[in-house]
Amino acid sequence: MLQADKLHRTLSASVAVSGISLSLARGDVLGLLGLNGAGKSTTLKMLCGMLVPDSGSVTIDGHSMQEQPLEARARIGFLPDQPPVYDDMRVEEYLRLCGQIRGMKGQQLSDRQSEVIEQCSLTTVSRNLIGTLSKGYRQRVGLAQAIIHEPTVLLLDEPGNGLDPQQLDAMRELIRRYADEHAVVFSTHLLSEAQSTCNRVAVIHEGKLVADVLAQGEDLEALFHGAIS
Repeated sequence: MLQADKLHRTLSASVAVSGISLSLARGDVLGLLGLNGAGKSTTLKMLCGMLVPDSGSVTIDGHSMQEQPLEARARIGFLPDQPPVYDDMRVEEYLRLCGQIRGMKGQQLSDRQSEVIEQCSLTTVSRNLIGTLSKGYRQRVGLAQAIIHEPTVLLLDEPGNGLDPQQLDAMRELIRRYADEHAVVFSTHLLSEAQSTCNRVAVIHEGKLVADVLAQGEDLEALFHGAIS
């Protein structure tokens, strides 16, 4: 579903990512672990097409990001570290707009809008202005826009930001259920979040991929500290 080969990107004359390769199949939930500034966000932005790599390639569900960018991006859902929301729109209006941008219309759009509002626990605030919502609710609106078109690959940058423990549990369950028929990549610096949600973990340190292993049975704390030492 996702294949990234030898991604390299320089930002402000410094190497942000160097030689990163990743491969995901249906059912994979890959946690990107790393310290702040390790290159996690830059990697996700290259995977979703927001940043063009200096070298290397990205393929989404058989579509090359370089040669077929519209087809590849149509199969991606992305939640950046700051949710891409409009404060002066109501939640339901914003999600309808996101669906329309993705080419959805009519009953399909209405049904999917209702589904993501329920899945992301937004029912009680669906008519509220986004600007009045707490950080946790804004994060959930951001997740809803990322999945409204049921993308093949879901990319999430620190999706647990601003969520309380109960909301975190709901987020993790949603990610696990979504990955049953899709593939998910999310960045985090929380080992517990990766341990409870992922079937694979990859550690990025100083722009390089230093570990990519199955999560089950791994001592992630020992793996992480060993990989970055």
